[in-house]
Amino acid sequence: MLRKALASVPVSNMKFASVLVLLFFCSTFKKSQGKSKPKPGCEYPPSQWCRSLEIAIECGVQKQCLELNATRPNSAVPRVEVTLYYESLCPGCRVFLTQQLFPTWAMLHDIMEVKLVPYGNAQELPSGNSPFTCEHGEPECHSNMIEACILHSVGLYSAFPVIDCMESAANVLAAAQPCLQLHVPSMTWDSVTTCVKGELGFKLMHENALKTNALSPAKTHVPWVTINKEYTGDFQDKAMSSLFNLVCKMYKGGKPPACTGAQKKLDRSLC
Repeated sequence: MLRKALASVPVSNMKFASVLVLLFFCSTFKKSQGKSKPKPGCEYPPSQWCRSLEIAIECGVQKQCLELNATRPNSAVPRVEVTLYYESLCPGCRVFLTQQLFPTWAMLHDIMEVKLVPYGNAQELPSGNSPFTCEHGEPECHSNMIEACILHSVGLYSAFPVIDCMESAANVLAAAQPCLQLHVPSMTWDSVTTCVKGELGFKLMHENALKTNALSPAKTHVPWVTINKEYTGDFQDKAMSSLFNLVCKMYKGGKPPACTGAQKKLDRSLC
């Protein structure tokens, strides 16, 4: 039809007609692009998509979140409490946190509760401008306090991905700010530095010192892992080798599909 219309146009007006055709195709292309253009992604990381109905709707995952909620364990059954006493620059602590604790929590956070105590083998001094000394020097004291401040400000659920990001990086301190911006964009870096440089940061470290020094039996190394507030050599060995299996075994309620390997057909999000 367009070709017939062009055939009837005089040669003298052909140049003008060509311009009209070009404009026609451009406008058609823009309209089709506008109809098929996907909605922009939500502003929350995947770990927070199912925290509320509003976030699930914004991120377009309400169906998946409803299915996850339907399969969650009985809330009346106590979760397995895993507490890690650690220091931020200890190689063994970093390996356990990033390769055992965080992946297990990501899979089993419905049946386990994690508590993080960044302090480790630090020592609290009675006085001075730097009231703490750390096994791996001042950078470790600094990163310990950064992690403590983030935990205090946003809670473990939001802070744990930040800390895992930091501990997975080649340079823990250098990764702190970009990891925070990636996982908790609502929290400003200025608020972290205010905490670290102010009284709150020292207060948090003092509290972690008290918790660490109150351990019974007293810690002899880090990472030091307690299960349901109890430390045994057997718990430590099993946590180091497969924390996932230990948590599944210790949970007293109905085991989630991740523990049993049960086949369950869920809605799949495919791209």
